Amino acid sequence: MKLSQNGWVVIAGLGPGNEALVTQEVRDAIGEATDIVGYIPYVKRIEPRQGLTLHATDNRVEVDRATHALEMAAEGKRVVVVSSGDPGVFAMASAVFEALENSAEAHPEWLDLEIKVLPGITAMLAAAAAIGAPLGHDFAAINLSDNLKPWSLIEKRLQLVGEAGLAMAFYNPRSKSRPHQFARALEILREACGQDTLITFARDVTKPGQELLTVPLKDATPEMADMRTVVIVGNRDTRRVGNYVYTPRYAAEG
Repeated sequence: MKLSQNGWVVIAGLGPGNEALVTQEVRDAIGEATDIVGYIPYVKRIEPRQGLTLHATDNRVEVDRATHALEMAAEGKRVVVVSSGDPGVFAMASAVFEALENSAEAHPEWLDLEIKVLPGITAMLAAAAAIGAPLGHDFAAINLSDNLKPWSLIEKRLQLVGEAGLAMAFYNPRSKSRPHQFARALEILREACGQDTLITFARDVTKPGQELLTVPLKDATPEMADMRTVVIVGNRDTRRVGNYVYTPRYAAEG
């Protein structure tokens, strides 16, 4: 990847946690950066060096963080906005373009900034790989947090996706502030997907403390998930083979 020596913004995915899974393209961009912007735990993954300024901020200020990155790039700085996983999956890429759109009238020159999105391995793919191939057929990815959408919409999507027979991957399944919602999600899934459909809980995926648990939906409990867990629900054809879980590539009509 070639970047100019003028100001630019790179939105980079750091992968699910194992440093070996960070792409060389992302490493190169960080090596060229003058400034790193991101959520505190992700910025902590960047090794400090001379000439590099780290801007770590709290959660829920994504658009402010993105605006700051654009401001610095307009001043000629080389800015990397870091996300875990892939920056385009429930992460900072969308926030940067939202900030760009919001600022287009006041700062039309920002539309000419060099902005690149560098993909990373998102947690659902790392979790799927750890257990086999549960996303081998059609699937949907759903963020179960109701910070940016109403819980009623999440319930509707769970119901419709389950009825459509798709496998699902869930981010942010259960937090201390909303422990009851995942219990309701499991109720919907049992009705829409069937009691015997397999569900996998992948906690701290790719990290030293990785934990993997696969059970039928009828045996799943809310306590099996937290904010460090990615949840994968198979479709009705998802099955075990030895120590692995996979979803066949084909599906019958109906």
